[in-house]
Amino acid sequence: MKIAVVTVDKKTVSQHFGRSPFYVIYTIEDGKITDTELRDRRTGHFAQNQQHSHDEEHVNEKGHGFGKEQDNKHDEMATELSDCQILIAGGMGRGAYERFFSNGINVIMTDKTDIEEAIEAYMKGDLKNLYIERTH
Repeated sequence: MKIAVVTVDKKTVSQHFGRSPFYVIYTIEDGKITDTELRDRRTGHFAQNQQHSHDEEHVNEKGHGFGKEQDNKHDEMATELSDCQILIAGGMGRGAYERFFSNGINVIMTDKTDIEEAIEAYMKGDLKNLYIERTH
């Protein structure tokens, strides 16, 4: 299993998914970390050659992050992580969250800031998904 954690500094879980330039990818086998990898994000605010500002954000009747253009961007983000089953982030818009889920990636939103603590909590089954708690 592979778990991606979105980060700005390679040590902490980013609180804003779209503004994070990196993923730290953990490979877990038989309950142990067997590999880690740092990936540059190619999508989102830090993507090379991407024009974007909050003035251009697309908001429709469902809220921020929905619509055909946003769905396409979110699908591109999910493609970057197509080998991962889990994505851990501190915060993420509903549109991105739903598109990752529809692409087979389970998103866990957490208030843990230390990446290693979040991974250990996940491996122990103790990492709560705050997105689910907030919406139910």
